[in-house]
Amino acid sequence: MTHNTYIYIALMAIVTLSIRILPLTFIRRQIKNQFIQSFLYYVPYVTIAVMTFPAILDATGSPVAGGIALIAGIIFAWFGANLFQVSVICCLVVFLLSLFA
Repeated sequence: MTHNTYIYIALMAIVTLSIRILPLTFIRRQIKNQFIQSFLYYVPYVTIAVMTFPAILDATGSPVAGGIALIAGIIFAWFGANLFQVSVICCLVVFLLSLFA
């Protein structure tokens, strides 16, 4: 049984384009449902979180150091640190943990 790569690529293109094109063609008016509006508002944040969370744990030499840096970043972000400050703090936490471990 041979697999045709072009069929797989065409199917992937059809699925990807349909996900992007169908909402634009069928939804012509403003969305007034509060649940759908809030769902669409948080989709980019959830997507970024899902893509970066495994990288946070795998990018360091130790998943424990990545996890501790993640917790430190969440705490500093909670108290109002901006993105640059949080990233510097997370890098310092990983550096210090790898230095002393």
